[in-house]
Amino acid sequence: MTDLNCDELVELVTDYLDGVLDDEMQQGVTDHLAGCDGCTTYVEQIRQTITTVGSSPPDVELSDDARDALLAAFRDPPD
Repeated sequence: MTDLNCDELVELVTDYLDGVLDDEMQQGVTDHLAGCDGCTTYVEQIRQTITTVGSSPPDVELSDDARDALLAAFRDPPD
């Protein structure tokens, strides 16, 4: 079993969301999120970021609405 701290989780978040961690590490992240509201909020913010900008080509600037939605996602964590 892997006990992760918050700093370690931050380093693993993209691999976690991509589902490329080994089973033990994936479970370690899941276990940490079950007991850490701060990291749970952080992971949700990263998910929202990916959803908001993930489908945009990298050479296209965000519209004002998309930019505002992205900023709001970081200001107002999900319920």
